[in-house]
Amino acid sequence: MHDFHTHFIPPHVLIWLKDHQNSVKAKWIKKEENKDDFLVINEKWGFELKKAFIDGSLYLEEQEKAGVKHSVVSPIPQLFMYDFPEEITLDLSKVYNHSLAEWTEQTPKKLSALGTVPLTNPNKAAEVLHEAMNLGLKGAIIGPGLADHMLSDEFFYPFFEEANRLRAIVFIHPLLCEDPRLKRRMMPNLIGVPWETTVCATDLLLSGLVDRFPHVKILFAHGGGFLPYQIGRLDKGYEQWPLVSSKLTAKPSEYLKRFWYDTVLWNQDSLEFLIKAVGEDRVVPGSDYPFDLSVWPPTGKLELAVRSLLD
Repeated sequence: MHDFHTHFIPPHVLIWLKDHQNSVKAKWIKKEENKDDFLVINEKWGFELKKAFIDGSLYLEEQEKAGVKHSVVSPIPQLFMYDFPEEITLDLSKVYNHSLAEWTEQTPKKLSALGTVPLTNPNKAAEVLHEAMNLGLKGAIIGPGLADHMLSDEFFYPFFEEANRLRAIVFIHPLLCEDPRLKRRMMPNLIGVPWETTVCATDLLLSGLVDRFPHVKILFAHGGGFLPYQIGRLDKGYEQWPLVSSKLTAKPSEYLKRFWYDTVLWNQDSLEFLIKAVGEDRVVPGSDYPFDLSVWPPTGKLELAVRSLLD
């Protein structure tokens, strides 16, 4: 079994965080006696820094116990650093990518990795993606856009042009939703995270970006958010409104099958619906390990999609 959605923080990245803790407002906070410290970045991206996030030996042991033969490791979204000046984002991207490349080189049968890029400067992001893949990484994990730019904007074309040339995996992973209505009962995570994916995925689909950059392997986290469930509404809009259909050559439900999706859904009926909607060759096993809401071990073998992404 593969795990396409899992996260790790290498030792050099931790050192970087400690060296730059004032610049990025990094804090290690003890919240509960029976839990590890919480790492908080910039006063908002807090999470429990479990040992499996930072201990490579423990990570590989847990992988083996769960029956996972190969993991595609990604940087954690809390360390995308899009809120900070470009030099910070660029510096950490390079440290993270080199560290993951070194780790995966040591255990290539068990690990592959995606890098992180300074998305706030798409030209630099393209350069860092190129460097990362030269190091042996399979592509990059990115957020669902920036405060003032959707991923379909021409602003990001330099990044997607390079990803297309390299046939890179681009794993789109949301950050916590900052909608002020979702401040209670863990809703920024429970529905805000898949909502951010839904907005991004819908925009990319309707933009026709996959026609312009057909060789980019776009993977959506958490089963594509709510988009697969509402694809009928998009198809109806395609029939009714030129604003929906103008950039597409087929109905949205056909474009849905041109992306990839992970299995982080926690519900077998939802997973079966996703597979039926997009095809078994477009769904990869994922866990989101070791975050609190991980599906561990990941669900489903689904080797067809794994091969199509890693080849």
